[in-house]
Amino acid sequence: MHMNRLVKTALLAGAAFGAMASAAQAQDATTQEAASQVEDIIVTARRTEESAQKTPLALTAFSGETLERTGAQQVTDLQGAVPNLNLVQGRGSSNSTNIYIRGVGQPDALQTFDPAVGVYVDDVYYSRIRGTQFDLLDLERVEILRGPQGTLYGKNTIGGAMKLVSRRPDQEFRARASAAYGDYDLMEFQGAISGPVTDTLALGLSALHSERGGYVTDPATGAEYNDKNSTAVRASLAWDPASNFRIDLNADYAKDDAGMTVGQAQNSLTDLLKTTVLRPVPNPVPEYDFKTRTTPGLPNETRLESWGSALRATWDISDALSLKSITSYRAMNTDDYIDFDATELEIADALVAVDQNQFSQELQLTYTGDRLNAVAGLYYLKEDVDSHQESYNDALLGPAFGNSGFLRTIDDTLETTSKAVYGNLSYDVTDKLRLSAGVRYTEEEKDYWRTTSTFYSLLPAFNATYVFAPDVGKYDDTSIMLSADYQLSDDAMVYARYSQGFKSGGFNGRANSPTEATEYQPETADSFEVGAKTSFWDRRARLNLAAFMTKYEDFQARVAGLDTDPVTGLPAPVLSVLNAGQLDIFGFEMEGVLMPVRGLTLDAQVGFLDADYKEFKDNRFTNFSGSRAFQDPAFSPKWTLRFGGQYEWFLSGGSSVTVGGAAKYRSRMALAVDNTYENTGTEIPGMYQDDYWLYDARVVWSNASDRYTVGLYGQNLSDEVYKTDAQEFSSIGNIRTAYYGAPRTWMIKVSAKY
Repeated sequence: MHMNRLVKTALLAGAAFGAMASAAQAQDATTQEAASQVEDIIVTARRTEESAQKTPLALTAFSGETLERTGAQQVTDLQGAVPNLNLVQGRGSSNSTNIYIRGVGQPDALQTFDPAVGVYVDDVYYSRIRGTQFDLLDLERVEILRGPQGTLYGKNTIGGAMKLVSRRPDQEFRARASAAYGDYDLMEFQGAISGPVTDTLALGLSALHSERGGYVTDPATGAEYNDKNSTAVRASLAWDPASNFRIDLNADYAKDDAGMTVGQAQNSLTDLLKTTVLRPVPNPVPEYDFKTRTTPGLPNETRLESWGSALRATWDISDALSLKSITSYRAMNTDDYIDFDATELEIADALVAVDQNQFSQELQLTYTGDRLNAVAGLYYLKEDVDSHQESYNDALLGPAFGNSGFLRTIDDTLETTSKAVYGNLSYDVTDKLRLSAGVRYTEEEKDYWRTTSTFYSLLPAFNATYVFAPDVGKYDDTSIMLSADYQLSDDAMVYARYSQGFKSGGFNGRANSPTEATEYQPETADSFEVGAKTSFWDRRARLNLAAFMTKYEDFQARVAGLDTDPVTGLPAPVLSVLNAGQLDIFGFEMEGVLMPVRGLTLDAQVGFLDADYKEFKDNRFTNFSGSRAFQDPAFSPKWTLRFGGQYEWFLSGGSSVTVGGAAKYRSRMALAVDNTYENTGTEIPGMYQDDYWLYDARVVWSNASDRYTVGLYGQNLSDEVYKTDAQEFSSIGNIRTAYYGAPRTWMIKVSAKY
């Protein structure tokens, strides 16, 4: 049934866009009021430069100028601007990002759990979601690719990819600076300068510091949480020693040092056996007032330092053939304190310290001919991750044990070696019809070592250490892509695409005893997509459509449960990653821009998702034969909508004032994989967010040369209280915690550029 709908959508899209293109060509442009054209952005989604409107896959691109004009400060400010994208700060950490595209992503920053959306900065893959809460510093553009990207981008792009591309310095001198101030004591300073050093060498330097007080406070201590304190610097060298040879060297450093990200308890909290209520919570839970008690005596902070460098060398061997090398090294250290229970009790507080580094090398050979274009490549990644975790659970044993004296530690090491070979080619069968195909083969090996210890101060006889036998996981995958696109006119294209994706297997980084299954297998995806991209009305209007159906096999899900401690015989919490089974997702997307008169721009984005578990194997659900396929996939709202616009008034003397705004809607959605009770199938309270609207606005003055700007920006103007994430750890003290988006905020920003 879904396939029939997909084919009908393709036929209707082709007919509709063919008619619109013909009508646009016949229209008398002289009767229209002069207006600017919709921006056309050059992207590298297929590893070669081409117009976003000529690229046969669903993507959204933002230029650096657009990001600056709208007041975007970090990647999460893109939330709502892309259909079927969920992009929010990760739970419990100010430096990780929860990225879901078309209902697929990773909600957990667990170091042994790979992401489902690939993050790339200047063509370098970031292996962990920690350290991806990027400030938008001196960028040329951002690209969001939707759907599996398994052939050109490889593993862990099963949901899509997010690409950040920094500005390349050249022989033209440029400088820009900005300062911002806002409520919650927001202060941000940003600067960038670039220009020639010699006739062949250019240098770029950029830096940013951003801090903001927390919008969540502890009413007992006055401590602030959910704050920000980040610094980032980057240096870029661009060397063009010959007309056919280019070298780019980038180095960057970032530091984040802030309080914890805390939420609100959604459930009365109990001891481990659930016989004693330790902290009652009203039912229903009252609306969050951004006040949360936290555990005293712990640092209650998050800290991250990351640094890295990348060397890109491009040799144009001939007019048709080009060879590129991308070499990168990155490292990251984090210390995150997390208060899972969101109370002053030590029911489940934790320290997660991660020391990660990665080396990657990629070689790309690109051929550009009259009709044939091709890309072939080799990829190598070596990653080492060391982790130390401490779980503070003094209150979990309850009053019988004096509410004290329980600590669990985990130390593990993960070494990953990944190798891949890939190729992609496109052939122009005619001037209008293009066929493309790609394939990628990946081999990966993961070596995992782990030990976990428990310490009972009142029952030292139960102290124990489990040393897990070293584990080795070996995985391989072949992913293909097939596509066809047809140019109806210079401004209208339709396409059909089949693509596959692969998410690596791994190990359960929270196993507490050898009785738990520690390894899970890879996840794979098959996706069918049809779409149309069109511009009309002298390119003052744009309408892009896409419809898709994706089937995920061996879907990886992180679930909570109970096991039996082999030493004490007591229940032991389990947080496992399972290969749950099959997930089917059908949906469509629309993006439109209209510039009807000079100065006025209207835009709209619409996303629809129908996500459905066909199989979800979990033997804890004894009343349903070990299946929980009836529950809702997380972060899969049926509708994501955004309606925006801006109008630019031109004043005497050439300056201008631009007024813009947006309304963003998200329908009801589950916020955790565990969102139904195990043996009744009913919804777990607090694990859902009802539908809501958010409203943003801005007023920006620019001088005649657009060199100086002053802007006033407001977000969440209606002061909506809404959840962005949740976690279900009921096996640990009945914990269910929700995390919330920021309340109403405002900012004044002054910018200058040369």
